[in-house]
Amino acid sequence: MENTGKLWGRSIEVDTLKTLGTLGILLSTPLAVFYFYIACVHFRGSLWEPAAGLASGRFSVSDFIGFLPPFSLYAVVIFAVWLLFQIALYYLPDFLHRLLRGYVGGVCPGAVSPAGNRPKYRINGLQAWLITHVVFLTLTVGLGVFPASIIFDNWGGLLWVVNIAGYSLALFIYLKAHLFPTYPEDNKKTGNFIYDFYMGIELHPRIGQFDFKLFFNGRPGIVAWTLINISFAAAQYNLYGYVTNSMMIVNLLQGLYVVYFFWNEAWYLKTIDIAHDHFGWMLAWGDLVWLPYMYTLQGFYLVFNPVDLSSGYALFVLAVGLAGYAIFHSSNRQKELFRESKGQTLIWGKPPQSIEAEYQAANGEKRKSNLLTSGWWGVARHFNYTGDLILSLAYSLACGFGHVLPYFYFFFLATLLIHRSIRDERRCSEKYGTSWQKYCQKVPYRLIPGIF
Repeated sequence: MENTGKLWGRSIEVDTLKTLGTLGILLSTPLAVFYFYIACVHFRGSLWEPAAGLASGRFSVSDFIGFLPPFSLYAVVIFAVWLLFQIALYYLPDFLHRLLRGYVGGVCPGAVSPAGNRPKYRINGLQAWLITHVVFLTLTVGLGVFPASIIFDNWGGLLWVVNIAGYSLALFIYLKAHLFPTYPEDNKKTGNFIYDFYMGIELHPRIGQFDFKLFFNGRPGIVAWTLINISFAAAQYNLYGYVTNSMMIVNLLQGLYVVYFFWNEAWYLKTIDIAHDHFGWMLAWGDLVWLPYMYTLQGFYLVFNPVDLSSGYALFVLAVGLAGYAIFHSSNRQKELFRESKGQTLIWGKPPQSIEAEYQAANGEKRKSNLLTSGWWGVARHFNYTGDLILSLAYSLACGFGHVLPYFYFFFLATLLIHRSIRDERRCSEKYGTSWQKYCQKVPYRLIPGIF
């Protein structure tokens, strides 16, 4: 039986407008990734020149197609080795969990699904990240088996490979949901192929102990994020004989973000991505293509446009990034401590304040929760998102102001987080009712105090 609850996950009813919008995303986003690649490689980061050249007739459509990277069998081998290596690390016993005495890793329960399922997860992402980087640096810098710029050198060929892999994974997951679903009672179907393929049918698709959503959300893309940046820095060094301070700042700040993600991988199980989103093309293709190619645009841009920042401005950008990270980290930590201690903790040196809320679980049971109104959560309802946005702005500021392309990630993330905050609040309003209204009255702003 398929769950039809409206408090979680994805839509059940899909009209013509939603179908057309979904189809537009399916068709436009892969083209956008290729367009951004062309803009960096052939137009030094200008998003305007390729379109203007086509519109003015300066070059034809066939000329534009000629800008596309060639398909490469070597890139197929690189990706296959990479994916198999990450799968092997996923199954590797979590030695880091024991070494750090349980601070990270281990087997952790996820959120209870609407149908009452509570899957358990193997959390060893930080260990996988560490092993991957040690192996990569040993083979490149230490032994010289292949150059550290190998990812950049094959970036175009890999773009074709990951697109094929992303669509193949999405199709496999769609067929799996129909033929052998893991938790069929948590499925959602509309009967609309386009929407179901895009948003996904299964909430927690698995084969044995292999969890598709957790693995693809984190391992191939986010583990690779810092490796990709290292490869871009190596390519910049090969081209110019040195690595710019802007490239160093991007590597440092994005590396900090990635390590934070894996250190708190167990916390990630409670987020919308894992607890509520179904696994379809949006996550499958997004994790394999959109994340590694669009989240790393700053480093890719800096290979072709080396930016040497003045010492003062470099320190300013670094300070902005570290401030954003501090807000992002501390706000998440405040909520985590509040939940773990059941309110018996201090936030900013004072006992926390909260609003008690009652809600009805899927099984009809009445339960209580507390909505934190202290610390950053008394400043704005999603101030962790605000910290994330400040940090992402620093990535872009490090690239200077020559082109808008390095700022794409900031604008994309702002759109994503604003939409996510609205979506999350709609769910909370339906779940908590008048208690949520009281919370919004006490904390009136979503992201920016006094503005929004």
